[in-house]
Amino acid sequence: MGFYYLFLLVIGIVLIIIGALKKDVPRSVKIVIFLFVIGIGFIVLSLSLLLLPGSSDVIAELLKWDE
Repeated sequence: MGFYYLFLLVIGIVLIIIGALKKDVPRSVKIVIFLFVIGIGFIVLSLSLLLLPGSSDVIAELLKWDE
């Protein structure tokens, strides 16, 4: 299950970096804000899943894995 925590964390960090490097602000302010919000959301989601008791069961249920 550690792969999914790392995957969500990396996606969040990449989206924040893309949003921060976007210099074309007047034309794409909504895109930059959207990337920041989604990036921060992915980071918070990955860290909250990591610290949640029974998170392996939650991930298995979401992905419909039979254990």
